[in-house]
Amino acid sequence: MSEPLIIEPANQADACVIWLHGLGADRYDFLPVAEALQQRLLSTRFVLPQAPTRAVTINGGWLMPSWYDIHAMSPARAINRNELEDSTEQVIRLIEAQRDSGINPTRIFLAGFSQGGAVVLHTAYLRWHGGLGGVIALSTYAPTFTEQLQLAEANRRQPLLCLHGSRDDVVPMPMGRAAYECLQTAGVEAAWRDYPMGHEVLPQEILDIGAWLAEHLD
Repeated sequence: MSEPLIIEPANQADACVIWLHGLGADRYDFLPVAEALQQRLLSTRFVLPQAPTRAVTINGGWLMPSWYDIHAMSPARAINRNELEDSTEQVIRLIEAQRDSGINPTRIFLAGFSQGGAVVLHTAYLRWHGGLGGVIALSTYAPTFTEQLQLAEANRRQPLLCLHGSRDDVVPMPMGRAAYECLQTAGVEAAWRDYPMGHEVLPQEILDIGAWLAEHLD
């Protein structure tokens, strides 16, 4: 398995964002975003892990970087739960490594785009119980959430920023809203932003993420 890409900040790191790419991308996909955010977040390290290469059923069984296999797109995503849990364990090991390096978990954030976002939502709210600074969910969904989601107190205190495109035809916006509303109902401090875009990332979105991170790291 490839080592994560680690981007050190200008100053000594006292915070960290672990950022997962989407299906078919790689650890370099969000490098420009991390470098742009570090222009404002001068002591925040970025860790960009690489998904393993797997056969993806919905893409004709082609091998590509994937956090988990997707068997079907509708009516709801049918996924390989065991592979999702394997990816979750990978993220947990990264959190523990940052914690062991001296960064307080309350200053560690998880971010993910599309499939990567599904992994970080699952990790942060259902599998990691040590408390985190927060979660950034971009153009994503939550295949493991239920309507009556019950969260531990430490997980409920982790703030959430959801960002989605109103013209997204890969992960339709109602899927993102469902994840947001599920966590909001469960007591999470959740914020929602939508943009006139498809399944992508816009400069304004990165500015909004930077402002949100700066607020929660202040």
